[in-house]
Formats: sequence, C-alpha cells, structure tokens
Amino acid sequence: MAKSEHKGEDHSALASLSPFELKDELIKAAGGAVARPANVAMLNAGRGNPNFLATIPRHGFWQLGLFAMRESERSFAYMPEGVGGFPKRDGLEERFELFARDNAGTPGIDFLRGAVSYVRDQLGLNAGDFLYEMCEGILASNYPVPDRMLKLSEIIVGQYLRREMIGDHPFVGEFDVFAVEGGTAAMTYIFNTMRENHLIKPGDTIALGTPIFTPYIEIPRLNDYRLEVVNLEADVANGWQYSKQELDKLRDPKVKAFFLVNPSNPPSVKMNTESLAYIAEIVAERPDLILLTDDVYGTFADDFVSLFALCPKNTILVYSYSKYFGATGWRLGTIATHRHNLFDEQIAALPKEQKAELHERYESITTEPEKLKFIDRLVADSRTVALNHTAGLSTPQQVQMVLFSLFSLMDTPDAYKNALKRLIRDRKDALYREIGISFSDDDENKVDYYAILDLEFLGERAYGREFVEWIIGNTEPSELLFRLARDARVVLLPGRGFGTQHPSGRVSLANLNESDYVQIGRAIRTLLGEYVDRYNAASGKKLDRNKVL
Repeated sequence: MAKSEHKGEDHSALASLSPFELKDELIKAAGGAVARPANVAMLNAGRGNPNFLATIPRHGFWQLGLFAMRESERSFAYMPEGVGGFPKRDGLEERFELFARDNAGTPGIDFLRGAVSYVRDQLGLNAGDFLYEMCEGILASNYPVPDRMLKLSEIIVGQYLRREMIGDHPFVGEFDVFAVEGGTAAMTYIFNTMRENHLIKPGDTIALGTPIFTPYIEIPRLNDYRLEVVNLEADVANGWQYSKQELDKLRDPKVKAFFLVNPSNPPSVKMNTESLAYIAEIVAERPDLILLTDDVYGTFADDFVSLFALCPKNTILVYSYSKYFGATGWRLGTIATHRHNLFDEQIAALPKEQKAELHERYESITTEPEKLKFIDRLVADSRTVALNHTAGLSTPQQVQMVLFSLFSLMDTPDAYKNALKRLIRDRKDALYREIGISFSDDDENKVDYYAILDLEFLGERAYGREFVEWIIGNTEPSELLFRLARDARVVLLPGRGFGTQHPSGRVSLANLNESDYVQIGRAIRTLLGEYVDRYNAASGKKLDRNKVL
C-alpha cells in the first residue's frame, strides 16, 4: 500500500484524476460508511459555484418577459388559441412606459425603466430599438442575428467589459465580442479554432501561468493538440506573483502563446501592475506572442486591469458572468478580440497551401474566406462551419447577459460589488481564524474568492522544514483531503491538480455560509494537530499543535 496509514485507501491510484473528478471520490468518502448523526451535514467547499446571486437583474428579466409576452399576444389578438406573434416595433417604447407605470412597485420594474433610460441617455442608443431586440430575444422567436452576438447586445456587453476589464487604462481602438456558453465554451472554441487555423499545431510550445484552472493544464495534453508546455510558476512566498525570471520564459521564440487566469485560480490573486507592465515590455519585443487571459474573477478585484488593456492586439480576452452574478446555470460567457489583432495577421501570413485549405473550409459561409476575421472563425467553428447559419448563443441567454451588464454599469457606487467583497472576505476571516493562520489585509492584489492552503509553506512557517519533510515522507498528497472528508465531512480540492508546486487544498469561499467556514477551519486545525502529535511521537520533539501558522 502507499504511505497512507488508513487501510483500504490507495490514494496513489487517484493521482491522475482531475481535481473536479477527485471531488466525487471525496464526496463519497464524506458520505462514508461510518454512522453519523443525521444532522451532521457535509460541507462541500470543493467547487466554486457561489451561493449568492444578483437578484435585481433577474427580476428585470422576468418582468421583461411578461411585457414581451403581452407584445406577442397583441400581434395575434384575434387568435385566442394560444398563438402569438413577433412584437411590433412601432410604439414599443410608449407601450413599455404604460406597462411600467401600471406595474410600478413590482420588483424589477424600476431597474428596467432605469436600464432603458441608461441605454438611451448614457450609451446613446435608440430605446425603441433596444426594447425590440430585448423582447424578440427573450421570446426566442428568431435565430441569433448577427450570429456572433445581437447588435445592440454586443455594444452594451462591450461597454461592461470596457468598464470592468479596462477601466481608466488608455485603450486605442475597438473590440469585437462573441457571446458563448460560459467560460468553458470559450476555452473549447479558442483551442479548436487556433488549431484549425494553424496558430498552434502539435509539437508547438505554449506557456501556462500556474497555478491555473485545471482544463488549461489538461487540454494541451489531449491527442487533439499534443502541445509542449512551459510553466510560469507564481510563488506563494511572493504573494502568488510571477518573478521576472519566470516571465522571462516568454522571451523564448519557441513559446507561441501564453495562457493565464487573472486573478488566479486557486490563489485568487490578481497579477500586480509591475508584472503586467513587464509582460507588455516582452510583447513589444515579441509582437508574435499570442496571449489569452481568462479574467472571470476580475470583477471581484479592486481596480482591476486586464492584460487585454495593455496588449490588446495580442490578447484574447475570456470573461464569464457565472461567478460574479451567481449564474453558473445560465452559461454566459464572452470572447473579445481587438479589431486589429495578431491572430488575423498570422492567418493572413500563412503559407499558400494552408490558405487554400482554409479557403475550402470556410467558402460555404462567405465569398471571401481570406477576409473572415479570427473571431468570426470562432463562431463558424463552434458549429462545425456547416451549421454556421444556426450559430450563436440563445437569445434569452443574451438578454440576461445584457441585463447583468446594465445592472453593473448602473451600479453606482459599486454597491453590489462591495457587498460581495465584504461577504467573501468575512468568510475568509472566519476560516483563517479557526485554522490559526495569521495574515494581513495589506495586499491589494488579493481577491479571496478561493483560499489555497499550502501545507508546505504554512507548515514550514509554523513548525520548520523538518516537520514538512516528515509530512511529505509519511503521507500521500491526497491523504489529508480524504481524512477531512471521512472524519469531518469537509470536501476540498487538491491544489496539485491546478499546478501548485506544494501539497495544498483549495477552499472555495463562495459557496457556503460564514458559520460553515468556522466548522471547516476547526476541522482542518484538528487534523493538523493530529499530525503534529504524530510527528512529536515519531521524532521526540515537542512542537506546539496550537501554534499560529
């Protein structure tokens, strides 16, 4: 058997599992064969699905749906058999005002009225056109046209991304947005289209900023891609930032692309200003370097600036609405690229044979395949090209995405955002207090959506290197996680699956209540105390099991 002291648990056999698959095994262990009181619930801090959500734009969605239904029934009022029609554009704005007046005080109505006003007065769009796009979209009575994203919806979502991802940073030019089925779809489409268009090919080298969301580690290994990977490792002792030495790996011309999650998953730390500027310097020297930044947690950060803001022509921006708005079930995400970008340039510079191949691939959807932009190739490839005419995110999803975006744009002065930050950080305080971890709040780059408990770093800080070496030598990497699951019914994810260099566990601070994190912290502290006692017994030392980590 492996080093584990528990009979029947061969943790080494689970080493190849993704942390999200290992989670299922941990949940089984938390269900356990040992009888427990019925009121002892499992505490699953393994996944990042938040237990909070944005209510106001959801109220707005349902009220908009009621208005749209009235408009549909009005079109076929002579047919009482349940047949409706498309809404009528003429007079739509006036009819909406009557609807809003008649339903004054109903949750969501004030938000909708404010949204229409904001679209008209702040964004300079036609309110009637906006209402028509929203009504037709929420009724889902037509294919998404344009297929990349509905016209006004793309403008509004673009304004949201500009505010949250770029802020006050200087930005020249415009960007296009492709609405997709969450960040996971964005990843799938991007890898596929980069391969199909020869931006990456088997044997090429890419760089990953680690730790990172596990699929970014797993996808390049697949037979579809067979990419070589260079890891740029963030250092826990340096606040999970990348050193210049690590970032200098991007200077190697064999590195075709750099993929990162910012703020990071699981450390939940945004890349500092110095590192962003340093990458921009490297890109100035290496204008052929493709960048992909997945900024799903950026909206939880203070004064967030995306790498897309500094290197827009080289960068593919991925953003998901799932976490910030509590909308994982809606599957709402975006891909954004600058209208003048490296990807189009590299495709235009391909050899004649590859251009001919791509001409044949896309000639069924355009008379000028060579001019098809990278982002529109993403759209076509997302439906295997032949189904491009039915491509696009479902229109009700786009409507909810727009309402989420407007809610954020209208949220002055960031009341919703500040409430979420306060909620998450109170949970972190509760967890760390009970574990016995000392920390300071002076790091402006911390986001705290997750906590990564690095056993090697914390153990060495509290008890010294000898204790850490003993732990590593006498336990399997996942043993502590299974002990927590079986003994305390607490489920965490292994940090190793995200590319951390030390044994660690990821705690989501988004999906449980503050009192639950108190219990989790106590369970972790109890388990660590047991290992300190075992070490003392084995070594003859007298370490204090209650020492602050």
